[in-house]
Amino acid sequence: MGDLTTNAQKVYDSLKRLGSTTEEKLKTADDIMKASQMGKGVVTNALQELQNKGYVKRVVRQKSAGYFLIK
Repeated sequence: MGDLTTNAQKVYDSLKRLGSTTEEKLKTADDIMKASQMGKGVVTNALQELQNKGYVKRVVRQKSAGYFLIK
């Protein structure tokens, strides 16, 4: 995972710590923001990077999207 930025790595580690490894255990950007102690914009950009590189899957729901690890 040397291809990730520092922020993306922090978000990835936070998702792992939160146990978000299946669609049933997905977390919102707000959950990840609190766990990683980073701003929402930084978390959103990091999630986009993780999504583009195939580490995270985004699931669209009624009120907010959820994210979980796939790698």
